[in-house]
Amino acid sequence: MRDINTCIIKGAGENYAHPQICFFHVIFKASALAFYILSALFFDSFVIIFVVTVLLAALDFWVVKNVSGRILVGLRWWNEINDEGESIWKFECLDQESLSRMNKKDSWLFWWTIYLTAALWLIFGIFSLIRFQADYVLVVGVCLTLSVANIVGFTKCRKDAKKQIQAFASQTIASRFSSTLQSAFTII
Repeated sequence: MRDINTCIIKGAGENYAHPQICFFHVIFKASALAFYILSALFFDSFVIIFVVTVLLAALDFWVVKNVSGRILVGLRWWNEINDEGESIWKFECLDQESLSRMNKKDSWLFWWTIYLTAALWLIFGIFSLIRFQADYVLVVGVCLTLSVANIVGFTKCRKDAKKQIQAFASQTIASRFSSTLQSAFTII
């Protein structure tokens, strides 16, 4: 019989398919938020607070966009500017079979943390406005913009992936139907 403590410890990490990616997905968000909250206790310089908080938020943006989004939910997005100066969103997703095998707990953690982080930045922004701290509104505004950019990018990407899956399913059904009809008429 296994020790109950071993089962509890193993059970906590077994549910995540990529626990290291989940850890870094959360730690970058938490570090930016924690530094912003605790920095007033340790630093008098707004410049240090601004630079470090925005740097941590930018690292979080990059990790979510380029690493955890691809691994935890199978989605990737980017934005290009064409020759006419128009913004074009580009999306990539795994194939249907790979998407169906994605770990639900990884996906849940990914989506909840990106929404929760944006909500917390919004709350900090409201508090900064109430306290008339325009400089801190700037910090929060940059961090909120980075968080919302990931939310918009991944939400559009998820919707695009669903459209691609539906189009593939419709195409597959139509081709099977036409091949069935064709084989029925060749028998006659």
